Amino acid sequence: MAQISTMPGWTFSQLNKLRKQQPELVDKALADMMQSNQELRWSLVLTAYLDEEINLGKAAELLGLSELELRERFIELGVPLRLGPADLVEAQAEANALRTWMADK
Repeated sequence: MAQISTMPGWTFSQLNKLRKQQPELVDKALADMMQSNQELRWSLVLTAYLDEEINLGKAAELLGLSELELRERFIELGVPLRLGPADLVEAQAEANALRTWMADK
């Protein structure tokens, strides 16, 4: 097993191939890894947020925090906040999410 850990490129390549054949197996393993490794989860979510792949609300959800808690942490860490929708598509998505949320209440 130690030999595999010294070959991360090979490991990622094999996981990618395996995911095409057995997506449930790989997705569960990755979800378990994210759940058990808080530092990894934080780093991946922060990177996705900084790359504008997710918004503050989604980042908070993935980290199990309220949006306000995450906003405060980001301020403490000097992470730039992106508040409000960036464009019309994002605004519509937020409005749809709010309508869905309200319908569930």
